[in-house]
Amino acid sequence: MYPLHRGRRLRTNESLRSIVRETSLSPTDFMLPMFIAEGKDVKSPIPSMPGIFRHSLDYTLDEVKKAYDLGIRAVNIYVKVSDHLKDNTGKEAWNDNGLMQEAIKRIKDAVPEMVVMPDVALDPYSSYGHDGIITKGKIDNDATNDALCLMAVSHAKAGADFVAPSDMMDGRVLRLRQALDQNGYHDVGIMSYSAKYASSFYGPFRDALDSAPVSTEEAPRDKKTYQMDYANRLEAIREVLSDVEEGADMVMVKPGMAYLDIVREVRNAVLIPVSVYQVSGEYAMLKAAAEKGWVDHDAVMLEQLYCIKRAGANLISTYHALHAAKLLNK
Repeated sequence: MYPLHRGRRLRTNESLRSIVRETSLSPTDFMLPMFIAEGKDVKSPIPSMPGIFRHSLDYTLDEVKKAYDLGIRAVNIYVKVSDHLKDNTGKEAWNDNGLMQEAIKRIKDAVPEMVVMPDVALDPYSSYGHDGIITKGKIDNDATNDALCLMAVSHAKAGADFVAPSDMMDGRVLRLRQALDQNGYHDVGIMSYSAKYASSFYGPFRDALDSAPVSTEEAPRDKKTYQMDYANRLEAIREVLSDVEEGADMVMVKPGMAYLDIVREVRNAVLIPVSVYQVSGEYAMLKAAAEKGWVDHDAVMLEQLYCIKRAGANLISTYHALHAAKLLNK
């Protein structure tokens, strides 16, 4: 008689395993992060992120079309800003003729059905590499929110479907919602980086955009006064619930794999979609291990993506998006 229940009966072959599989993964679960550079015919490799490039707009459009054909339906875009355009105000961020705004317009013209979510934060535009304006050596929360509103409205004017504030300023979701509505952009959504931790996994991303904080006596040396302490769990729930109350349409947890406990907590706490950012350091670690022959790249990549989805993600922002979509489409 013993045992009556044998779990292995449901693992006998792939057909059975596929029938009882609890989590599914498809290209529509992915958002592709993209780095955009000035110029033409630019495809500049990022050494710390093998296979990832800064593309000029012409190549960016090719990549967006490729992503859409693979079934990916969202892109999260970032721009590399020339040093001469950077200052403490970040005013280039709301230049209606800026690189980000032009990228939004061009992508929406080329692939109208692609959901475009531009990054809303000042660090690519800041001479200090911070997400906010510096006043008397500190991040000025409310002045930064004023700037973010100008930035978000400029993105909406260019045709963005969503704006994606990644700055972690207090109260910015409400301010952005008010600014968008006051300017007639009621249908432009907000995907808030609600639980964004002060993580060491972001290094390659900062290489890609040359946006690391500058070491100076005039500004904080790191982002720990606004990004979250990675030792905290309940704080993440407070931040997420606050953003939902302020009008966020989606919330994000960042980073991904090391924070799956937070993803599940957030999924259990809210009724709106949850996105997760599998960040540059996580991508680079897998690439490095696979290059050494220590792990099977594709097997581990898909396992990681399934784990993020299983934890509760509705949308996964990942640099693996194109390659993973190709494998899933086979």
